[in-house]
Amino acid sequence: MAIINALARTARYSIRDSFHSSHNHVQKTRQFSASPLPKVATSTQHPFAYGANDEVARLAASRRRPLILADLLKHGRPPLSKDALLASANFTLSLLPARLASRIEALRNLPFIVVSNPHVSKIYNNYIHSLSTLLPYQQRQVATLDEEKRFAEVLADLVHTHTNTIPILARGFLECRRYIDPTEVTRFLDTHLRARIGTRLIAEQHLALHFASPLVNNDGQLPKTTAPSNYIGVIDTALQPARIVKLCEDFVGEICELKYGLRPRLTIGGQPDATFAHVPVHVEYILTELLKNAFRAVVESGNEREPIEVTIAAAPDVPRHAVRVRPYSLPTGIPSNQPHADVGIEMDTVVGTADANESIKYSSPSTQSITIRIRDRGGGIPPEILPNIWSYSFTTFSELDPQGSDNGNMDALNAMSASGGHLSSIAGLGYGLPLSRAYAEYFGGSIAVQSLWGWGTDVYLTLQGVGKVG
Repeated sequence: MAIINALARTARYSIRDSFHSSHNHVQKTRQFSASPLPKVATSTQHPFAYGANDEVARLAASRRRPLILADLLKHGRPPLSKDALLASANFTLSLLPARLASRIEALRNLPFIVVSNPHVSKIYNNYIHSLSTLLPYQQRQVATLDEEKRFAEVLADLVHTHTNTIPILARGFLECRRYIDPTEVTRFLDTHLRARIGTRLIAEQHLALHFASPLVNNDGQLPKTTAPSNYIGVIDTALQPARIVKLCEDFVGEICELKYGLRPRLTIGGQPDATFAHVPVHVEYILTELLKNAFRAVVESGNEREPIEVTIAAAPDVPRHAVRVRPYSLPTGIPSNQPHADVGIEMDTVVGTADANESIKYSSPSTQSITIRIRDRGGGIPPEILPNIWSYSFTTFSELDPQGSDNGNMDALNAMSASGGHLSSIAGLGYGLPLSRAYAEYFGGSIAVQSLWGWGTDVYLTLQGVGKVG
């Protein structure tokens, strides 16, 4: 109870405002928790005031054990049994609070004038609210299917709450650019983006398992027949990059046709039938950003008759001896149904807010790797721009007209594509390539750009698969 009260005092205004917008969500939390959050009254206390030795700092400084891919897959293929579903819920609860606290602590370490910005303040309050909502679940654990159902509803609401974190933070830093060094902003955003990928992956994995496990009785009996699926949670074990390329081509092509009145051609070569295990949403976002750049370059250079060439190459299984996974023990009460000898993701054990050190290492003698080359005849990248393509270009905005088209970032193609999904809402912020690289590198992949000024650009996207899943 002391933890909850401390968090409530930390963000009186934030939780009060969040409760108004999420009344049903809080009611679910109160039904479950034996120690519900107290109703937060209006106070003159500053929303960022926090006392010494508060629980946020303690959680943020706690040492987190490595996370491997087996953790995400160990509960088995859906539909899950009752025990497996409850184990997945409690495993999710064992990871999220410390990660949320780490992000809160990182925001607190920013200059006070930056944290006081309404946009940055909103994100800070969202994290405080999410942490204070999850702590009662973590303290009591999820023991029944009804409790797991309520937890999944609350978790889905929290995931939705953080959907626009990146664009909101970006606007906040844009407004505070005179008070904070650009390198510090880049460092913070890079850390935050990578930490956010891991946090959302953990939450969305359990939600996907929950919705794919329609238990018919309270005793946990599964349906007698279930349709086979390639998915284990959010991971597609037989993802075909060529199919994702075609989907992204259709989406970007329609936007390009609306903007310019024409649509460049795209050809797919190499090994279009290649498959591997990966997270489709990540791949789709990366390819959308890369194809958007290629389509725009080709059209604006007047070479729209030259097709954009996409070549897919699957690397052969080659023994790897880079890193061995360090041993660890599972938390009490979390059963392990599968051996941990499969290809694994390992986060370096970190202390405090060092989420930027999240690195993915592989323990299997062979891993899947697919490289996608996107070649365009769009004239290449100007030499003066090339060194900055991986930087967060918030400083190039016009302060008076951030949505304008004269700042070198925002254009009609990006503006119209913003309707394509929540990730596209960062269009025009110059985050496309940096965020794409973060998604690729999270699973050990990479993005390399080779530009021939006056001719065109080759982009090499290497996606390290999450391993062969039986």
